[in-house]
Amino acid sequence: MRVMLDTNILISALLFPSEQIELFFQTVTERDTVVLSSYVVHEFHHVVQRKFPKRQEDVDRFLSHFAFELVYTPEFLDSPLIPIRDSKDYPVLHSALTENIDVLVTGDKDFTVLELEYPEILTLSEFLEKYGA
Repeated sequence: MRVMLDTNILISALLFPSEQIELFFQTVTERDTVVLSSYVVHEFHHVVQRKFPKRQEDVDRFLSHFAFELVYTPEFLDSPLIPIRDSKDYPVLHSALTENIDVLVTGDKDFTVLELEYPEILTLSEFLEKYGA
């Protein structure tokens, strides 16, 4: 299964580790293909740099500790394939739609209210409940 992670999942894993997040990463990295979009990687760096500047170097170390497929998110996107309330979330959704993602894991309510058949949009807890170890 191709599982794309949203920025908030990466931030939680780096800055607020928990047993649940560790179990999620162990499960998804052993069994599935983790996919990150270039937009999410850039946003991850940017948010940590802005809000937690002393943790900037930890971003690279964190991303180096697990295998993932990197997909490119175009900087200039035409009209949305699917409308979403927060336009800053659209690049993540666009990547999930165009890169054959099976599941998008996010904590962002703007994604979870979308009623899409594909990709499946789940929170980390929902993913573990449905596909857990």
